[in-house]
Amino acid sequence: MPYTVPEPKIFACRQSEALAKEIAKSYGTELGKVLFQEYSDGEYQPSFEESVRGARVFLIGSTHPGPENLMEMLLMLDAAKRASARHITAVLPYFGWARQDRKDKPRVPIAAKLVAKMLETAGATRIITMDLHADQIQGFFERPVDHLFASTIFLPYLKELNLDDLTMASPDMGGSKRAYAYSRYLNSDVVVCYKQRAKANVIEYMELIGDVTGKNVILADDMVDTAGTLTKAADLMIERGALSVRAITTHALLSGNAYERIENSKLTELIVTDSIPLKQQSNKIRVLSCAKLFADVMHRVHHNTSISSKFLM
Repeated sequence: MPYTVPEPKIFACRQSEALAKEIAKSYGTELGKVLFQEYSDGEYQPSFEESVRGARVFLIGSTHPGPENLMEMLLMLDAAKRASARHITAVLPYFGWARQDRKDKPRVPIAAKLVAKMLETAGATRIITMDLHADQIQGFFERPVDHLFASTIFLPYLKELNLDDLTMASPDMGGSKRAYAYSRYLNSDVVVCYKQRAKANVIEYMELIGDVTGKNVILADDMVDTAGTLTKAADLMIERGALSVRAITTHALLSGNAYERIENSKLTELIVTDSIPLKQQSNKIRVLSCAKLFADVMHRVHHNTSISSKFLM
């Protein structure tokens, strides 16, 4: 009889349960059952309520701060390893702690490398993630990493807007590569913001390199945290004559006064994915689902087929 590849088992960490349900639905299956035992001091213990012996297991969970989200993924990985799962893939829609990818001053950690090693030690045999803060983080792993790009989600939406005089923009020098990549697909001009920080999350100075007069601008970034950079850039571009400013950012951390800043800014729209659940709703924020992208890649990984068509950038 011909050999039939058994279907994988998909489980969710609690912080990404809503997204995981959509991924499983798009894959054509249901989430596996996980029971969490809670202790009064805050400790918790996950338990798979079905056998995973010899199976391919996908564990879905973003590892955005606080630390409990990363810890939950590590415990799930360890549980799957000790339950004799054959392949254990950590599906991280958002790879947290990624801004600490190098030593930018003395006596600081490289947290992204530490997290990579923790995931592998806990049992991950493969990583699937999206829009890492720095591409070189892939090299921190000794296991295969499938690094997906949200451009496959954003580009169709941007084309549907059918904006005239479109210009792509980067909110800082580090993101210029991303803006240029989008511009190739959209056949648009590119402008870049130059900024200096007084300290983390605090902008001291910002200047615009390029002309946005009479343009509809799309700011592109991998994440939005306090929204200080994006909103300051949007307001600056409107002052310099832009017709409208929208922003596409993959990961909506949106901490501190981010929601208030967005509401009070000149941004027409902030377009994000659901890699991280929103803390609150806003009329200016549009969420595009990444569930189909992850489900498709997971299916291809399980059946050992190419995923190169998912890399537009």
